[in-house]
Amino acid sequence: MSEPVTWVLLRGLTREAGHWGTFPAVFTQEITAQQPGARVMTLDLPGNGALYREASPSRVPDMVEACRAELARRGQTGPVHLLAMSLGAMVACDWASRYPDEVGGTVLINTSLRPYSPFFHRLRPANYWKLLALGLLRLGVRWREARVLKMTSRMVTEPQPVLESWVALQRQHPVGVRNGVRQLLAAMRYRASRGRPHAPMLLLCSQADTLVDWRCSQSLSRAWGVPLRLHTQAGHDLPLDDPPWVARAVSDWLRARQMHASAGLGRT
Repeated sequence: MSEPVTWVLLRGLTREAGHWGTFPAVFTQEITAQQPGARVMTLDLPGNGALYREASPSRVPDMVEACRAELARRGQTGPVHLLAMSLGAMVACDWASRYPDEVGGTVLINTSLRPYSPFFHRLRPANYWKLLALGLLRLGVRWREARVLKMTSRMVTEPQPVLESWVALQRQHPVGVRNGVRQLLAAMRYRASRGRPHAPMLLLCSQADTLVDWRCSQSLSRAWGVPLRLHTQAGHDLPLDDPPWVARAVSDWLRARQMHASAGLGRT
């Protein structure tokens, strides 16, 4: 009898495990129908969350090594499935490329990768000055988090509780300006390999994402021949805007993989 699957969730730029909100619980409930006993764990990238006192690596491969070391510290053995968004998705992609035996599957949400997309799609030009101001100006925590929420969400009907949660997270685990810049540098300089990672992959993206152009995911889907699911209304933070949709999309993908495996077809 095979061991239960472990899913590792990775967030994006300056975000931490707490920013997943209700998603891990929704996700766990949905996927256990396809993977009985599956467990879900969240990791913080160095410089974020519980690791906010650490220096953020300025290279994605170094973030991968930090995540691998944390899994080893927690006693996790065997391959894991990775669900990640934005910068976290770059980490997941690099992880799956360099350590194929450690990754059983990947779900990448609203990511963008060189050389598959131009820089003005990877970060929409309208956001350049906004991100610079958020990172460098001495603005209040509430004001800054409210701007981030406005930039990344399109479907939250009651934003105030989300904002209060984010403000509390930032006050508990303040992300320093230097760490924010180092994470942005890591995202900007990362270049994916031309060949797709061996692990099965699903791409999810938001057509209403005003931070990263959804065509970045489309380009990656075409280049690597992997399935893409498009949400027409959600913003960049898709797991915040529509957690059930993300969970169902992954569950449908797992079901399709099981059907392909039963029929003796190739990886998806």
